[in-house]
Amino acid sequence: MSKKIIAKNPTSRRDYDIIEVFEAGIELKGAEVKSLRDGRSNLKGSYARLKGSEIYLFGFHISPYKQAASYAPDPLRQRKLLLHKKEIGHLLSKVSERGLTLIPLTIYFKGGLVKVEIALCKGRKYHDKREAIKRKTHEREINRALRSRDR
Repeated sequence: MSKKIIAKNPTSRRDYDIIEVFEAGIELKGAEVKSLRDGRSNLKGSYARLKGSEIYLFGFHISPYKQAASYAPDPLRQRKLLLHKKEIGHLLSKVSERGLTLIPLTIYFKGGLVKVEIALCKGRKYHDKREAIKRKTHEREINRALRSRDR
């Protein structure tokens, strides 16, 4: 099955060390799927949190669908993530550890269904972020030099 990426979290891989990645379904209302097909969503600043025995996605913005009827849900409402009980239990035990959080990485269509890739992450300190950026630019320069040498 192919993935059609809807939205990516632009700063997630820079700001966090990713420990584990999970795929979850997402509970949507009304014309939110049509709005996602138009690409009218934003993951920046969103996060997932345990609430009782369920996991919810906060801060994920889906713009209202223009051609929909008068009912339009709140664009920033919390949305339930659909995971197996074992996965929720595993995440509950990990998130209770100090410093770990759940961050959505991408939202995509997989076989007509909307899926969310959430990651169990540990936040980076400021100096770690700078080091990661330096490492990335260094690798880019090396690759650029190798490509120009091969020509």
